[in-house]
Formats: sequence, C-alpha cells, structure tokens
Amino acid sequence: MTTPLRKDAARNWDRIVAVARALVDQGTPLQLNDVAGRAGLGVGTVYRHFATPEALLETVATPCLEALAAHGRQALADTDPRRALEAFLLRTLEAQVTDASLAPVAAAATDTLPRTTELKEALQSVGTALLDRARDAGAVRRDLAATDLVPLMCGIAYSVNVHGGTPADRLDTAHRYLAALLEGLRATPQHP
Repeated sequence: MTTPLRKDAARNWDRIVAVARALVDQGTPLQLNDVAGRAGLGVGTVYRHFATPEALLETVATPCLEALAAHGRQALADTDPRRALEAFLLRTLEAQVTDASLAPVAAAATDTLPRTTELKEALQSVGTALLDRARDAGAVRRDLAATDLVPLMCGIAYSVNVHGGTPADRLDTAHRYLAALLEGLRATPQHP
C-alpha cells in the first residue's frame, strides 16, 4: 500500500506529469531538468518523484494503458468473437495514433515501473485471448498468431503517422488502414 502524497507533493506530481504530457504531445524528448524548469520546480523535486525520464514517460502513458486494458476486459464479454477482436484492435490503433506516449512505452524492451509491466502483460493477455476466440470461431485466419498482431498494428500506426494530416485525418486514415487489414485477416472458406 502506498502512502498518499502530501497536498503540496501531490500538486507538484500533477504539475510534473502535466508538463511531461505536453512535451510528449509536442514530440519533445523528456529531460528531467527541462521538465523541472517548465514546471517551475526544483530539479530535486522532479527527481524525488521520477528517478528517470523513462519512469516519467511510463507515468504519462499509464492512463492510456489502463483504458486499453479496461476496454480489452469489456471486449472479452462480447459474445461475438470477431466483433470483440475488431473493437479491441480499433481502440488500440486509435490510442497509438492519438497518444504519443504509447508507442515508446509499448516498444521498450524493459519497463521502469512495475505497473507498466503489469498493464503491458494484461494487454498481451487480452489480445491473445480475443484472437484465440476469433480464430476458434473461424472468424479470422487460422495462421494468424498473437505475435503477429503487435507488428501489424504498429505498422498501421507508423503508416498513419507518415501519412500525416490533422488528428481527424489521421484517425480516418487509421480506420481505413485497419479495415483493409481486418479484411485480410478474415477467414475464407477452404476450397477443395
């Protein structure tokens, strides 16, 4: 159980995370000294809360990871396996395209915070379960492996980012690209 922060410490933590969120959204790499200056706080204060830029980045990404994990749990309750998988992949892709903190945290080989590891494992587990259900129902290709989903989704997100445009344009492009991918994943009847 963690001890709640004092009010001033909680305000500082919120300010640090807000500044980091803005920097990540601008595409600026996180440097703790820079965050301290922009937050109007001492460097020591930032380092007391976040020992490394990676810990701060993971903290910025945590709400997105939590939302995706919650959506995945909801998708598992859907009785239509294909619809559940598609909804989860769509939500994941939208997060990849709209939250700049997600890609570097998801791609990191190691995590700084135990919560990040827990959330990434939950997402992997739910994604695998949704794919297995869809495959078992004959809704997707039998040769599609769970390990295929992450690179496919990352490829779409990368393509959308290269395509550019306004946030609305990028989401439209993401939806089109995902629709094309999903059509390719559809199981087709075997011909004799």
